[in-house]
Amino acid sequence: MSRYILKRLAYGFLVMFGVITLVFFLFTVLPSDPARMMLGQRTDLETESAIRKELGLELPIGIQYLGYLNDLSPISWYKTKDSESFFYLNQNNYQYIKVLSFTKSSLVLKKPYLRRSFQSKRLVSEMIAEAFPKTALLAFVAIFIAMLVGIFIGVLCAVYKDTWFDKVALFFSVLGMSVPSFFAAILFAWLFAFVLADYTHLNLIGSLFAVDDYGTGVHLELKNLILPAITLGIRPLAVVVELTKNSVLDVLSQDYIRTARAKGLPYRTILMRHVLKNALNPVVTAISGWLASLLAGAVFVEYIFDWKGIGVLMVDGLEKYDFPVVMGTLLYISVILVVINILCDIIYGWLDPRVKLT
Repeated sequence: MSRYILKRLAYGFLVMFGVITLVFFLFTVLPSDPARMMLGQRTDLETESAIRKELGLELPIGIQYLGYLNDLSPISWYKTKDSESFFYLNQNNYQYIKVLSFTKSSLVLKKPYLRRSFQSKRLVSEMIAEAFPKTALLAFVAIFIAMLVGIFIGVLCAVYKDTWFDKVALFFSVLGMSVPSFFAAILFAWLFAFVLADYTHLNLIGSLFAVDDYGTGVHLELKNLILPAITLGIRPLAVVVELTKNSVLDVLSQDYIRTARAKGLPYRTILMRHVLKNALNPVVTAISGWLASLLAGAVFVEYIFDWKGIGVLMVDGLEKYDFPVVMGTLLYISVILVVINILCDIIYGWLDPRVKLT
């Protein structure tokens, strides 16, 4: 088991290293000048030169790359006395603990430093920390709806195969998988928050917290979660229905199920105790994959409903050419995908005894 986990962690580390390298060089070779973006149109050469020096833009690309890796690494090496160095230790950027100290350098333990926004000058990590809980809440609610409803409907479709219920469910499953997220978001927003607003009392746009019209402060608006969560859960719901149906039908055709029926076990007991446990392996894999995708930021759904999550943060960063924000969100998304895929492999190996944990 431990060897299996270490192997998955090693694969995840290699994937993250590749993503970090790709993201850095992709946004470093772009023609736009980060220093001019920070200062705007009205600036002078002296100020621009100082900003470029602070960002390390005058250094060779290889040194910039090593500096970026050094910032992201939890264990980093920095110079402590040479303020001209790109690797100068700055407490304004992060808190650190010195592990080893030398004459002019130190080995420190710290959180990964995602640098600062060009526009707001805020730490990118702080901006992500504010946005991610909203995306996480939206993703978990959406995947919970998809899992709860999808497994229930999928089992019914398998039990009542080729009936009108199965055909209707298949039609809506194909429709749910075919409709793009941005179109579904626009349609749901228009229908339930505009046309039927007098009955649903739902807002067209809005995030988790809203400012009171009477100036009493910020308050929780859970109803703003309903439409984006349902919209976000449509596609995984359709996938879960089809996977559950096919998997249950496959398990029902196995010999040990026929034996259980021959022994006179109630059909409901067979479904609950024998069929579901063995049929949920592909469903767990699909749900974990969709959860990773949703946690990574449902950009279109968040943007249309103005849900202030990771997706909106990344789109705003792209619109303003705020590269540290975009790079930070992309790396954060990558970490989520890698971690959830590793957990999925471990859970899948635990559920399926045919998978060897070596």
